[in-house]
Amino acid sequence: MHRLSYLFFRTIILSVFMVSVCMASTTLYVTSESADLKSESTSSSSTIAELERGTVLLLIAKEGRWFRVATQESQRGWIYRGKVSEEQPEVESIDEGEDSIGSLLGGLSGSDIRADAADSSRSIRGLSPEAEEYAKAAGTPRQSRNALDATLSRKVKDSDIEAFLKNGKVGEYAD
Repeated sequence: MHRLSYLFFRTIILSVFMVSVCMASTTLYVTSESADLKSESTSSSSTIAELERGTVLLLIAKEGRWFRVATQESQRGWIYRGKVSEEQPEVESIDEGEDSIGSLLGGLSGSDIRADAADSSRSIRGLSPEAEEYAKAAGTPRQSRNALDATLSRKVKDSDIEAFLKNGKVGEYAD
């Protein structure tokens, strides 16, 4: 019986070690335009560093919706899981001064919403020439096309999206 207990205990210890080794070797990438590396696993904790899209991170631990990570510069902290992925993102340059809704909403886990700089730019310009031609051929009233152009040209600032997420307790702000 003593030997059986010893083998069971040894198996448990080995399993815990293997899981920690596997987790420690997981590489994550920041997928939103920016993400805060936090001192604790809460959105209200102090920010250690602001990480750019594409930043490489090493997974140390998981706690609920938060990951304990280390940067290549050996900074350690917590990051919300919706801001990272195991897949390396394409790093695109976005025109300075333009807000990108994709940077805030695109990283929400469970969300199929994705917006890149090209999508945002197309929206600001309104209908493409092909879509405009189709609308004319389909008999879409000019008033409807103008209304669509007006809707597509609206901009929402990142700070407004951030306030919406906080007030609605969405994503990293969820309880």
